[in-house]
Amino acid sequence: MEIIVNGEARAATPMSMLELLRSLDIDPRRVAVELNHDILPKGEYESTILNDGDRIEIVHFVGGG
Repeated sequence: MEIIVNGEARAATPMSMLELLRSLDIDPRRVAVELNHDILPKGEYESTILNDGDRIEIVHFVGGG
């Protein structure tokens, strides 16, 4: 299957959003995720299974001062 992550097409096997984030070495506590134009609550990362054609935007939180 193919998914779009931050505008780039990627081949993927069926997996949860949490598994995708871990495979990309992304700490799920430090990002916000949009799935098909809807914000995905952090509590749903593990139960949300990705499908062919899904569009995912991952936004990293950056601290500063």
